Amino acid sequence: MKGKGDAAEQKIRILREAEKSDQTIWDVCRQRQISEQTFHRWKKEFGMMEVDQAKQLKEFQKENARLKRMLADEMLGKELLKEALEKSCESRAQAADRRKACIRGTLHRAGGLPPLRAASRHVRLPGVAAERLALEAEAGRSHPSQK
Repeated sequence: MKGKGDAAEQKIRILREAEKSDQTIWDVCRQRQISEQTFHRWKKEFGMMEVDQAKQLKEFQKENARLKRMLADEMLGKELLKEALEKSCESRAQAADRRKACIRGTLHRAGGLPPLRAASRHVRLPGVAAERLALEAEAGRSHPSQK
């Protein structure tokens, strides 16, 4: 059984065969043409696993690798956005000496994004109700319920 990339099922079958037979590990390894070191590595990796558990392990390992790549991509994207924001702030400060436009502390809060500003109290409401309230405010009247 020379060669790389033997299937997990085949490795587990060899391990079970060695447990059930009266042969020594050395004899099983010689029959299957693998080294004892390989046998013990497989035993350490698969231990007392069944075939379906080994398949599930391989699936989890693939998913874990995919998630790690996704995390690395997201972290890289975040760093690129941070650098772009810092460069943007530096260019604004140099262009018109507007240093207040980019405060250094705001770049490091909330993942590198500037803080959100609070909404104004005077928000214009769309529609007829907003127009009526604006006309009443101009006329000096308060809210209709306060008449």
